[in-house]
Amino acid sequence: MAPSFDFPQSLRALEEDGEDNRLYARNPIDIASLRPSQLEEFVKGISFDLSDKELFCIEEQDVFDRVYSLVRGYNGLPATCKVNLVESLRSNLSVLLPNVDSLSRASQGQDDATPVLDRVASHRNALKIYTYFLFTVVLNEEVNITSTNNMKVTASTRKKHPKNSWNWEPQRGRILNLIANSLEIKLALLFGPTGLEENYISFIAKNAFALFENATVLKDSDTKDALCRIIGACATKYQYMAQSCASIMHLVHKYDFVVTHIADAVAGAEKKYADGSLANSLVRDIGRTNPKDYIKDTVGAENVGRLLVELSDRLPKLMSVNIGLLVPHFGGESYKIRNALVGVLGKLVAKAFKDVEGEVNSKSVRLRTKQAMLEILLERCRDVSAYTRSRVLQIWAELCEEHCVSIGLWNELAEVAAGRLEDKSAMVRKSALNLLIMMLQHNPFGPQLRIASFEATLQQYKKKLKELEPDTPSESDMNRLPSFSNTSGNTEVDDVTAGLTKVQQDSLPDSCLPQMEEDLVQKDGCVPDVGNLEQTRALVASLEAGLRFSKCISTTIPTLAQLMASSSATDVENTINLLMRCRQFQIDASEACLHKMLPLVFSQDKSIYEAVENAFITIYIKKNPVEAAKNLINLAIESNIGDLAALEFIVGALVSKGNISNAAISALWDFFCFNISGTTAIQSCGALSILCMAAKSSSAVLSSHLQDIIDIGFGRWAKIEPLLARTACVALQRLSEDDRKKLLSSNGSRAFGILESLITGFWLPENIWYAAADKAIAAIYTIHPTPETFAANLVKKSLRSVFDCSGGEELHNEIGSGSAGILTTVQVERLGRYLFVVSHVAMNQLLYIESCLRKVQKQKVGKEKMNYDFQHANGAMPADTSKEIGINAELGLTASEDAILDTLSDKAEKEIVCGGSTEKNLIGHCAPFLSKLCRNFSLMQKYPELQVSAMLALCRFMIIDACFCDTNLQLLFTVVESAPSEIVRSNCTICLGDLAVRFPNLLEPWTENMYSRLQDPSVSVRKNAVLVLSHLILNDMMKVKGYINEMAIRLEDEDERISNLAKLFFNELSKKGSNPIYNLLPDILGKLSNQNLKRESFCNIMQFLIGSIKKDKQMESLVEKLCNRFSGVTDIRQWEYISYCLSQLAFTEKGMKKLMESFKTYEHVLSEDSVMDHFKSIINKGKKFAKPELKLCIEEFEDKLNKFHLEKKEQEVTARNAQIHQQKIDSMEDFVVTRNAGEANMESDNDEGTDGEVIDPCTEGMIKSVNETSKSRCVESEEHSVASSELTESEPDDTEIQSPNVILRGISTI
Repeated sequence: MAPSFDFPQSLRALEEDGEDNRLYARNPIDIASLRPSQLEEFVKGISFDLSDKELFCIEEQDVFDRVYSLVRGYNGLPATCKVNLVESLRSNLSVLLPNVDSLSRASQGQDDATPVLDRVASHRNALKIYTYFLFTVVLNEEVNITSTNNMKVTASTRKKHPKNSWNWEPQRGRILNLIANSLEIKLALLFGPTGLEENYISFIAKNAFALFENATVLKDSDTKDALCRIIGACATKYQYMAQSCASIMHLVHKYDFVVTHIADAVAGAEKKYADGSLANSLVRDIGRTNPKDYIKDTVGAENVGRLLVELSDRLPKLMSVNIGLLVPHFGGESYKIRNALVGVLGKLVAKAFKDVEGEVNSKSVRLRTKQAMLEILLERCRDVSAYTRSRVLQIWAELCEEHCVSIGLWNELAEVAAGRLEDKSAMVRKSALNLLIMMLQHNPFGPQLRIASFEATLQQYKKKLKELEPDTPSESDMNRLPSFSNTSGNTEVDDVTAGLTKVQQDSLPDSCLPQMEEDLVQKDGCVPDVGNLEQTRALVASLEAGLRFSKCISTTIPTLAQLMASSSATDVENTINLLMRCRQFQIDASEACLHKMLPLVFSQDKSIYEAVENAFITIYIKKNPVEAAKNLINLAIESNIGDLAALEFIVGALVSKGNISNAAISALWDFFCFNISGTTAIQSCGALSILCMAAKSSSAVLSSHLQDIIDIGFGRWAKIEPLLARTACVALQRLSEDDRKKLLSSNGSRAFGILESLITGFWLPENIWYAAADKAIAAIYTIHPTPETFAANLVKKSLRSVFDCSGGEELHNEIGSGSAGILTTVQVERLGRYLFVVSHVAMNQLLYIESCLRKVQKQKVGKEKMNYDFQHANGAMPADTSKEIGINAELGLTASEDAILDTLSDKAEKEIVCGGSTEKNLIGHCAPFLSKLCRNFSLMQKYPELQVSAMLALCRFMIIDACFCDTNLQLLFTVVESAPSEIVRSNCTICLGDLAVRFPNLLEPWTENMYSRLQDPSVSVRKNAVLVLSHLILNDMMKVKGYINEMAIRLEDEDERISNLAKLFFNELSKKGSNPIYNLLPDILGKLSNQNLKRESFCNIMQFLIGSIKKDKQMESLVEKLCNRFSGVTDIRQWEYISYCLSQLAFTEKGMKKLMESFKTYEHVLSEDSVMDHFKSIINKGKKFAKPELKLCIEEFEDKLNKFHLEKKEQEVTARNAQIHQQKIDSMEDFVVTRNAGEANMESDNDEGTDGEVIDPCTEGMIKSVNETSKSRCVESEEHSVASSELTESEPDDTEIQSPNVILRGISTI
């Protein structure tokens, strides 16, 4: 019998001759010395022997030596030799394995055991040798491949790697599967009852785990499956448990790609051997780990968590038994482990409790366990980590989708999710929104969740229940009522609502389902009978739960409206999706909230715009054309000015994309023309508004209905709905060039006559006329061939309506002189209209001049381009053109053409108001009159409506002409500050913004006055001031001066709209350049500290501003700047404010060091407790992110702060005691002086008999003592400032001087 083979420590160890009887390589051959032909013959000989002889010939010394030599020099073998060697070893082992079973059967049929034992030993030896050599070949090949790849990558990463000359991967998979098969067969006969040898199992397991570290190896499914089987067999079947668990945990902590494969191996072992000991051991090891260990090893914590989740997915029942070992880790600081644990609970709730068979007791235990897990998940929704809160909400969404949430928990979960909508973390809000979407989609209450319908249905069934219930229900009946509390949430949705078959559905599709209430409440007001008393009770309880859920979702609508204004794109997108789902289920107020998404079309974030556009199409457009047109009309009618601008933008975009069909456009025209029965004038106006919006993108929309626009827009319907005339004017402005010519040729005179009557007539109401006249004048300047002549006639006609009446000239003079006794109400209205017309004509004239200038410049550019193209096409210009250009170039005329155009443009602009000569033009005559009128403050106070029109006209004239602006600028600021009407102040504030753009040099000295508008008592004025200043500053039209603190105060404005606008301004300002807020912050801090602000308001303002600074370098620099501000400040309140700002900074390692280095600048302020509290919060922040070295420095710094704090407190106490002592001494001196003065008066009043007076000697000594004390008080005060507190506190008692008991005797009568 051959010597036994033992697994060596290394391959070379087989060459060592051991003392025990074991097989080793006695005569190894150096194959490197063989020539290729000799090596090939050598390998063929080995292959022939292995295939021709018996399977266990491998234990023959000669064969063993030769195979060992080839394996030792395996890396030097050519590919053909490797194939022959590996195939021979593998085929022999594959044949050997079935022989083990046959050997077992043969041993049972033979009486003589000696030959059988010899064959068993030979088989055992052969199995071990084949396994060892094949595994060694696999390891050598993998090492060779890895080293080759590394060399190639180092040489050039761009070159493709050449493939091996033989396909190794299939061979590797077959070899490892063969080894895995060898472990799975019954080896008890070969190795005895004690099992496999430890070094055998150790060798296989160790190398299997080594291969697991190679990600490339695991990509091959055959290889991965084989390795998983090997690990499972070694750990479970052969009790190699402790070592396997240690190796698995090492792999999991180190490599993230092994997690799923390890989970496969563990689950495969449990399935094959019906033994979950490996999984149990891993869970126990993880549970025993100190939670603090996962804080440092974040990668390991994440991988361990993933492993737990994978195991829960594959082995839910086994994990549910061991979950108690993991629950304590919920108290650990690693959020990644907590994330994994909530994932584990989610998997277990979904999978571990589906088997409801078995005894009642076991089912009850399982349900209680499931309920406990759900309660833990609810509790984790309030986890300190945003990552965990987000993850647990995602788990709840998955559970809702899989119908694993009972009605008992449904409403509680909905309330938790609604509360998380206000979470400070965007990822948590996103998860909460998705959870609510999932809960709506899979709700068990029905396809419609209107509160009113639920309440009506519930009331009906309560009456039904009252009829079914006995008059005096017994206690047993009360106990049978279904409970929906959190503690009784074991009952599943289907069990609780058994009687609600018509209402409940497992999953709701995207399309709206039939109405629940229509199924339940019949036309006659009765409700269908759902069964007996118990079923009715269950139905009532289900309806109550549904009503509660509907109310919960409805209460989130205001929060969703706020989230649509969030700076996070995910918030906006998911909020819109949730509102769409709410609208599908008819949640109350969801439609109105969706209407608020329209302004989001102006968002610069593409994802937000796409979300709004998709929602808009789904809600309003994806219907039949008439319905779509009706939806758009209703939108136009209900929208405010801002929403109309957004609606115009999105309608134009959809028309250009073709999403609004021609059929919908035709339906809109039908509504406008009253072709659809029941159409109202308001709907007609709305239809024309939508058509005007569409015409902005496609001007052909209006081409076919020009006559209808004039007939209907300005006809009798305009008197019913006055806004129709204004909308018709807008339509005339949107006409294309061809349509304008067509209109002028066919209905030009009629159209302009109508526009003139609209402007100068009085058939429109006062409140509508101004808006209509605005658009009418703009339409005239758009479509009239000579608008200035037509406009002049309008001004003259309007002027005659005011001044051609009786006393017109007298009225003009009285207004100019400052009195207007005969001005009537009718004249005030007409004067206001005249001022509006003349100012609006002047403004449109300015725009007309600019448009003419652009046309000339465009023609010039077109001519130059044509000449350039002609020159390039023909190689030369025409002789005349070339000669003309040359002459112009020599004379400098080419460069002067632009200057001439600019001069003409400036001259034309100046002639609008002031004129260029002594003769004033039409509008110029109005300017001085207007200026005098606005200065007549008594008249303006008497007629506030006239002041609105007059100041608006004055502002327009100032915008047009610089000289007029300069003359009346002081008047404008006087009115904007003192006018009683907030409308006037608002208009003037807006005008200031326009003037600052047009004449920045004139407005620059008035910057402070412009900022002062932010303090106006009117909300509308402050809002307009914020908007104006935001526009000027963000567009670089005004420098951020030293008054920006006024804008900062608006962050805490009592009006939420103004506060939000101020926040938006600072957010946008922080995005400019290198964040100007960083430079402005110290100045803002200084000015806010000196203002009478509430402490809470100051803190909120500074917290917001500091939060807008994101760069670490700027934060570090701010630390130094704020510390330096302590030096020049003596006010305790400012100390507190500066220290608060310091505590709000996001400290880094450098920032903490700068704070420590600047200690001298703020050591004198540490006596204040409030200041010290802020420094303590800074220290606590620093400890959280600090490394060990920095943490030590921070702790030393903390001790230093505490020491100085105590010392400063003691010094304060000492100084205070000294001051008290000094006050006592001063009071005693006053007493003595008063007493001496009294004695002197007595001496002067008494006669000579004063010889009998007796003076107490102690009084004399006391006076001397007081005098001495008075002389030395300066020295004493200095001593007190450095004395200890104990001495100081006792000193007043020691030196206290009490009034002596002095007896004064008068003159005795003898």
